[in-house]
Amino acid sequence: MKIVRVEYTTTQEYAATNIKNIKEVVAELRKLNHPGIKYSTFLMPDGKTFMHFDQFVNEEAHDLLQSLESFKKFSTELWASLPEAEPRLELLSFVGSTEDFFGIKG
Repeated sequence: MKIVRVEYTTTQEYAATNIKNIKEVVAELRKLNHPGIKYSTFLMPDGKTFMHFDQFVNEEAHDLLQSLESFKKFSTELWASLPEAEPRLELLSFVGSTEDFFGIKG
């Protein structure tokens, strides 16, 4: 399993566009309905800091997310917007959960 947490801050002016682009990624993932991808994004109280929390059954599932047209658009436009704080990626290790992740029990 691969667990990824990404946090970054957009400009206030770009935040609405970023939300729109994230919703396009979510829509494409829902349509794809891949059982090995869990993708969530949250907006912090400042209205411009985003936190993505994604779980993948394996590296191939992560690669699939990154290959989606909606994700490429999201990523390209985010970088072009000159975020106030650039995306910081952290790889997390699973410890436990009340939810089963891809057959792994917490």
